[in-house]
Amino acid sequence: MSDIKYEKSCGAIVFTRINDEIKYLLVKQQAGFYSFPKGHAENNETEIETALREINEETGLNPKILDGFKVSDEYPLPDKENTIKQVVYFLAEYQDNQDQKLVAQEDEIIKIDLLTYEEAFKIFNWDSQRSILKAANNFLLSNH
Repeated sequence: MSDIKYEKSCGAIVFTRINDEIKYLLVKQQAGFYSFPKGHAENNETEIETALREINEETGLNPKILDGFKVSDEYPLPDKENTIKQVVYFLAEYQDNQDQKLVAQEDEIIKIDLLTYEEAFKIFNWDSQRSILKAANNFLLSNH
């Protein structure tokens, strides 16, 4: 039995408010599925620094991390034997205004969508993504 390896990524459930409605930002990966922006840490970054950098690289945004929300997900990587992906997610808000333009990272992201909770919930392929979205939505509704 081989040793299990771990790959760690950090990202965030990114949202904005448009006409008092919460809209979640999802990125469509080159592989064709939707996810939250995320990626690997570089050069001793903290988890939050990694999440903010990856959001900026994938979407062009500079959101603000909200205090009090942090969830993790783990799943096996199908293309890497005995490797578990660990992803830490924060909750990040950006202001939908002229200063912040959505720009998809060309080599990784096909497109960026702003979706309601219901739309985002339906578009995900995995239950773990739905449960993370649900936790984020519940946090927002009860705290902000």
